[in-house]
Amino acid sequence: MTTLLSPFTVRGLTVANRIVMSPMTRQRSPLGVPGADVAEYYRKRAEGGTGLIVTEGIAIDHSSSVDSPDVPRLFGDDALAGWKAVVDGVHAEGGRIVPQLWHVGPLWGAMTEVDPDVTPMRPSGLWGTPGTTAYPQEYIERSLPAVRAMTDEDIDEVIAAYATAARNAAEAGFDGIALHGGHGYLLDAFMWSDTNRRTDRWGGDAAGRAAFPAAVVRAIRAEIGHDLPIFYRFSQHKQQDYKARIAETPDELGVLLGALADAGVDVFDASIRYFNTPAFEGSDLTLAGWAKKLTGKAAMAVGSIGMPKGAASAAMTAHGNNTTDTSVANDHTIDDAADRVESGEFDLVAIGRLHLSNPDLVARIRDGLDPVEFDRDRHEANLH
Repeated sequence: MTTLLSPFTVRGLTVANRIVMSPMTRQRSPLGVPGADVAEYYRKRAEGGTGLIVTEGIAIDHSSSVDSPDVPRLFGDDALAGWKAVVDGVHAEGGRIVPQLWHVGPLWGAMTEVDPDVTPMRPSGLWGTPGTTAYPQEYIERSLPAVRAMTDEDIDEVIAAYATAARNAAEAGFDGIALHGGHGYLLDAFMWSDTNRRTDRWGGDAAGRAAFPAAVVRAIRAEIGHDLPIFYRFSQHKQQDYKARIAETPDELGVLLGALADAGVDVFDASIRYFNTPAFEGSDLTLAGWAKKLTGKAAMAVGSIGMPKGAASAAMTAHGNNTTDTSVANDHTIDDAADRVESGEFDLVAIGRLHLSNPDLVARIRDGLDPVEFDRDRHEANLH
């Protein structure tokens, strides 16, 4: 555990250890304003020793950014005051915290009923070809009809909204910026050839599909300056189809991630159902490992770390999808992740659900104590 518990520095941010609290959507901020309970939720994890906290996804100031009124936002005086209290509480405990900026893109309407007059932002007007998914059939059928493709005006407005949110975050005292660029949401929808069938400069080959996310990163970097790092979550899988991929080869992934690295991303947050699954045939390297190898940037692994085999499939089944996963042969332990950090395969370890059952997770790891096992019935209250 020596390296896992050692400091890590990227740009002007130094964290006390390599353990990160992964973002988990909570819907506990009425009208988008985080209150004292949200501040306490994050403060407790910083008090427990977690080196870096990545917040739940936060809405940017765009009409179809996030569809639930209880998801926090990063605009408006009341919400920004709430976030400043969150940041101050985390800093008082010696922790560091970055906000995950979120635009749901094609997945508008997945969390709640939405205004039918609001057009979802989709690169080519498409929701995506449904496959292995946890979404109910009713939502899929409602979402499948195509809408108009994003216009250049739409694209400019969304880029500006991301940049404004990043500036607001810096002014609130956050220690960097995180972007949700995976799971079928807007940035990822441009990366995925199934939802991006554009023939202009925002589509086509891998370089074209990366152009919009890279433009968002450049706009954010211009707003926040040199010192604050940018974290970027990406994934192969989509919520529309867990078997989908943005890249079939390492070379293709290198083009996609290389454009983001050139634009200003410092840490790639590689999201996969099981973090130690090999990303491509012919190599044992994980998705996070490939991100680091291809870009030379730092990488963070996430995906059922500290959870038993089948945990991700169980979560899908709990949401109405009888999916089995036979792709992984072993349980996925914190020890395994620590070994990979020690070897240099990746640099940071992001843990989600164990932070719900263990606000003091890092203190337990440091003291050699077993974490409290996550139990959905007992601990999801910490989310909802």
